[in-house]
Amino acid sequence: MVSHSVWIVGTSRSGKTARLVEQFCNWVKAEKQYTESFYTKKPGRKKSGYVAEFLDIKQTEMGVLVLAANDDNRRELGDIIVTSTLGKYPVRAKTPLGFFQDEVILFWPLLINSLNLKAQFPVRLRPETEQELATKLWRPQLDEEILRLAGVNESRLVRRILDLLQLAAYSGVPCEDIAQILARGLKENNTTLEPEFLASLLLDWRNWCLERGLLTYGIITELYSQYLLSDRNYQQHLTKRYQAVLADDVDDYPSVARLLFELLLDQGAVGAFSYNPDGAVRLGLGADPNYLEGLAGRCRVEILTGPPPESLGEQLTKQMVELVTEPMLLLSLPEIVHSIQTTSRAQLLRQTAEVIADAIQSKQVEAEQVAIIAPGLDAIARYTLVEILVKQNIQVQSLNDQRPLVSSPIIRALLTMLALVYPGLGRLVDRDAVAEMLVVLSRKQQLPENSTDAINRVSTDIDPVRAGLIADYCFLPHPDRPNLLPISAFERWDRIGYAATTAYNQILQWLEEQRSQQELRLIPSPISLLDRAIQRFLWNGSNLPYEQLAALRELLETAQHYWEIDTRLRQIAPVETTPHATIIEFIQLLRRGTITANPYPVRPIGGVRKAVTLATIFQYRSSRRSHRWHFWLDAGSPLWAKGGAATLFGAPFFLRDRLGEPWTAEDEKLAEEQRLQRILADLLSRVSERIYLCHSDLAVNGQEQLGPLLPLVNACVTHSVI
Repeated sequence: MVSHSVWIVGTSRSGKTARLVEQFCNWVKAEKQYTESFYTKKPGRKKSGYVAEFLDIKQTEMGVLVLAANDDNRRELGDIIVTSTLGKYPVRAKTPLGFFQDEVILFWPLLINSLNLKAQFPVRLRPETEQELATKLWRPQLDEEILRLAGVNESRLVRRILDLLQLAAYSGVPCEDIAQILARGLKENNTTLEPEFLASLLLDWRNWCLERGLLTYGIITELYSQYLLSDRNYQQHLTKRYQAVLADDVDDYPSVARLLFELLLDQGAVGAFSYNPDGAVRLGLGADPNYLEGLAGRCRVEILTGPPPESLGEQLTKQMVELVTEPMLLLSLPEIVHSIQTTSRAQLLRQTAEVIADAIQSKQVEAEQVAIIAPGLDAIARYTLVEILVKQNIQVQSLNDQRPLVSSPIIRALLTMLALVYPGLGRLVDRDAVAEMLVVLSRKQQLPENSTDAINRVSTDIDPVRAGLIADYCFLPHPDRPNLLPISAFERWDRIGYAATTAYNQILQWLEEQRSQQELRLIPSPISLLDRAIQRFLWNGSNLPYEQLAALRELLETAQHYWEIDTRLRQIAPVETTPHATIIEFIQLLRRGTITANPYPVRPIGGVRKAVTLATIFQYRSSRRSHRWHFWLDAGSPLWAKGGAATLFGAPFFLRDRLGEPWTAEDEKLAEEQRLQRILADLLSRVSERIYLCHSDLAVNGQEQLGPLLPLVNACVTHSVI
C-alpha cells in the first residue's frame, strides 16, 4: 500500500483539521497523478495500492467517508474540503449519528429481511415525540411506588430510561445485555429500580417501535452496530463505496464508530483521524475517547507539538492546573488574568456587563472578539447580560439558545387560534390567551407608500389594553365551542377605536370562514390551517425577525412530524378517540415546553456576526470557537468540575474499558479532576489576550461559592470598576 493510515494528535487549535484536509488533498492529488500516468503508459499496466482502489470506485457514490463530531463542525469541514479541492471532488460530510441514520434507511430492505419486520418505510422519531410515546406505553407500569423508588418525576424517569438504550447502542451493547451491565454497575446502590425491570421496558419499547417502523437515535445506532455492520452483504457494499475515511475530533465519537473504522481498515481502506487529549467534550453523552484512542495502534502517529497560534494555553495551563490541584501553593497569575469580585450575583452580572461595554466602546476590543462562558446559564443571568449590553448598542449571540417554542408569543397565538377553530378544544383557551392572540394577529400591514388601500395603510394593531377589553367582553368561553362575539357585545365599543375595531373584525371574519369550512367538512388539516394563519396575519409581505421566522418554521416542521407519526400509528392500530384528540395532545405537548426552535443556522454576510458570544462551557467547547477576551462567569461555582446536564445517568457503565463496573466516589472525584483539567486546557487554548474571572461570594440561592477555581480568583489582579 502506498500510504498508511494517520493518527493526528494535538491540543485545541493546534492544526489538526488543517492536517486532515492536507491529507485528503494528498489522496486526491495522488489519484489524479496516477490516473494521468495510467492512461499514458502501456495498456495492461497493473494498478496498485490505495490509488488503484480510488480508481475502482470512481463510478460509485463517493470514495471518502468524511466525519465530524457535530453538525456545525460538519458544515465547516465540508466547506474547507470543497474550497481546498476547488470543488472538483464530491464530498458528503456527516456526523457519526447522521451516517448511521443514512445507512439504516438506505439498507432498510436488508433489515426487513433479517429481522422479519413489516415492509414499511421507516420514520424517525424526534426526542420529544419519542418521550411522549414511551410515556404512554410505560404508564401502566410506572405507578406511584415506582416513581417513589426512582426519586424523580415521570418525565425525568422516562428520559433517563430512554437514555440507557442510547448509551448502550453507542457502546455497541445489545439491548438484551443492558440488564446485566446495570446489575453489575448498580450492585452497591439499592435505591434505584431493578435493572431487569428497566431492561424489560426498553425491550418492549424497541420492539413496539420496530413493529411500527419508528426509529430513534438509540434504535438506529443499535440496528447499525448489531445488524448492519455484521451483515456480509452490507460489508461488501460499504467497502466498495468507501476506500478512505477522514474523521475529525474522534475523541467525541461513540464506541460504535471504532467498529466501523476497523471494518474499513481491515478491508484495505486508509484513514486519517484527529484526536484531542484535552477534548472529550461529549464524554458522558455517549462518547468514548479512550476506546477510540485504541485506533492509534493501527496508524502512523503524528503529534502536533507547536503551541496554538495566539493562545494563552502554553503560558497559563500548567500554572492554573497546579493552583487548582494544589490550592495551598502561593502562586500569582500574570496581569493578563483579571478578576471581577462582588458580594451578590446581581452585582456581578451588572459589573461584568459594564466592563465588557466599556472595553468595546473604548475600542480596546471588538464585540465579536469577546466571549462570556459559564458552567450554567440561568434565565436571569442571560436576560440581565443581554439587556445591559443591548442598551449599549452591543449585540449578544447566545450559542444554541434553545428556548421552548411556546415561549414565543406568535406560537402561543397560533395555538389559541387552533383552539377557537376546531371543536372540543375550549378548555385549552382562556381570556388572557385570547387577548394575546388579538395583539399578535393584528400586525401592521406594510404596503408600499403609493398604495391606494387607505384602510390597510393605517395601523391595525390592537394594543394590549384594547385586547384585554375585547377579551373581557367579547370572548365567550365554552368547553366545546368557545367563541368571539361581535365588537358590539361591548357596550362601550366606541372606546376601542377605528383601527382596533377594523383589525378585530378582520380576525373575526377569518375565524368564521375557517369554522364554516369545518361545518361543511372542508376544514383543512391543522398544518394547512397554521400555514394559512401565518400567511394571512403574520407574513403580509414583510420581513419578520429571524427569531420569529425560526420559531414559525419549527412549529410547522413539528406539526408535520407529529401528524406523520399519528398517521403511522393509526395505520398500524386504529384507535377510537374523541374528535381532534391529536390536536389537543399537540397543543399540550408544545405547552409543556419540550420543543425548542432549532433552525438551520444563518451565516452572516461578510463573516463573523458582530456580537458578544454568550455560552455555557459545553456549548462553547463544542463550537470550537476562539476569542481575544474571555469572561469566565461564576468562577467560584462548583459546577466547573461537574458534568451537569452534559452527563447522562449510567454513562460510566457503558464505557468500553470499564463496561459494567461500579462507579465509586473515588471514580467520580478522579473524573471531576480530569474534566476540570481538560476544560482549563481547552479554554486557555481558545483565548489569545485576556481572561476575566467573574466571581460573586454568594450564588443565586444565597449560598457561599467555594468552587474549584476559587484559588485562581484569589491569585490574580482584581479589576476595579469606576
